[in-house]
Amino acid sequence: MSNDDKLWGGRFTAPTDAFVEEFTASVNFDKRLYQQDIRGSIAHANMLVAAGVLTNDERDQICTALAQIEGEITAGTFEWSVALEDVHMNIEARLTKLIGETGKKLHTGRSRNDQVATDIRLYLRDSIDELTHVMDALLDTLLNQAERYNDTVMPGFTHLQTAQPITFGHHLLAWFEMLMRDRERLQDCRRRTNRSPLGAAALAGTTFPILRDQTAAELGFEAVAENSLDAVSDRDFAIEFCSTASLTMLHMSRWCEELVLWSCQQFNFIELSDSYCTGSSIMPQKKNPDVPELIRGKYGRVVGHLVGLMSLMKAQPLAYNKDNQEDKEPLFDSIDTLRDCLRAMVGLLGEMTVKEAPMAAAAEAGFATATDLADYLVRKGVAFRDAHDCVGQAVAYAIGHNCSLSELSLTQLQEFNQTISDDVFDVLTLQGSVNARNHFGGTAPAQVRLAVGRGRDRLKGL
Repeated sequence: MSNDDKLWGGRFTAPTDAFVEEFTASVNFDKRLYQQDIRGSIAHANMLVAAGVLTNDERDQICTALAQIEGEITAGTFEWSVALEDVHMNIEARLTKLIGETGKKLHTGRSRNDQVATDIRLYLRDSIDELTHVMDALLDTLLNQAERYNDTVMPGFTHLQTAQPITFGHHLLAWFEMLMRDRERLQDCRRRTNRSPLGAAALAGTTFPILRDQTAAELGFEAVAENSLDAVSDRDFAIEFCSTASLTMLHMSRWCEELVLWSCQQFNFIELSDSYCTGSSIMPQKKNPDVPELIRGKYGRVVGHLVGLMSLMKAQPLAYNKDNQEDKEPLFDSIDTLRDCLRAMVGLLGEMTVKEAPMAAAAEAGFATATDLADYLVRKGVAFRDAHDCVGQAVAYAIGHNCSLSELSLTQLQEFNQTISDDVFDVLTLQGSVNARNHFGGTAPAQVRLAVGRGRDRLKGL
């Protein structure tokens, strides 16, 4: 394509080098912005009528042609051209071909700089709404499973060593709280994303009597970007999204690490659905947790995009620079990756089988009720540090005799402290241990049920 055919070619005398044309083009990835680009153009056309720049008839021609173009793109019949560089110029060139001179008037009072900034914000806002919907499905799945397993006892861990008995429902509610904070951060990001840069033009605004509030309202923006320089060069909303996405992926990576551990024979706490596992090409007995492993690994992909975007922006002077073309691929991939991982987690958690007996056996084997015995002694008047020492001796004794604390006789337990009596066995059971933690935020089944109810109320209120 000669420069005469390019929408900016008037100043140039030599044609663009073929390699440079390919190298600088973004249409292969930014064409996914076509719906937002058309929405923005329709809003801009409506505003130009109100500003006296277009007639109603010209606006109607433009909007009818844009609707036709959107239909062509959706149907897959639209011909994208690398020579036209990006989604904006491809659509504008087709518009001009359809309606002639009137199509050339659409770009009055705007630049590709504010146009692309508007498109990206609209696209990210739409994506955040979609991601929030999938998050809500995952939050609901967590609540359902927490309620189902509110009294299933498992070992709680610190340092990956058995610490105290907890309920599986309580563990899942910890994940729920993480994801609720992720959702809050995503909504905060949406508010800062939802500001209109349209009207900032190239960097300084425009000499035409534009009505920025009108286009912002038509496009559903909550506010108008106040400074034209900032409006076209700002990409911190994309960085903020990738930061939020990275933290959500970090949380899911931790969950997936636990799913991988729990599903192995050495833990045997859960079994993942065949639908979310694969086999080995050489070992016929294998059932590999590939989906949680892949989610765990994809954290690195998203946090890499975050670092990439920050590196992209760190040394850019105001206002727009071609560097910003590199913002879209990492943003798009972060959106896609987060959405797919959230969807996978809904199925993983919703379809897993929980093995309650191995969980309880693991809690019993790890002296998980040792702290309960120390608390019991404190209630008998023993100082906590002395109680701690007594219980440590009792654990060592039980290890030497290959038994649990609850399997020691009263006589054996009294060798460590004479204040121990028959009621000690009530606190040495796993169920007694979790039931005793019956306070707000505790692991007791009754508290898990209450927390599930509060969680459902929180979801309904969002």
